[in-house]
Amino acid sequence: MIEKKLIVKNLAGLHLRPAGELCQKALKYESKINLQFRNKEFNAKSVLSILSACVQQDDEVVLVCSGADEKEAAEELAAFIESV
Repeated sequence: MIEKKLIVKNLAGLHLRPAGELCQKALKYESKINLQFRNKEFNAKSVLSILSACVQQDDEVVLVCSGADEKEAAEELAAFIESV
């Protein structure tokens, strides 16, 4: 299992467009991928789950990847979250 603490830099947080892109990227991987935010876990492979987290700019989230391709998933998704 890999955990990465990330700061969301997007002015609108994880709104529909970046949530959709994050979900599409997460679906490529076999690993279980979640975002932890405010003591709750959200499935990164579900757009509705990501949107329900209500992540705003400058919020800290923890990306949690566990499975066969967890390293690749964590690297790609962390880079995306920090650059979007």
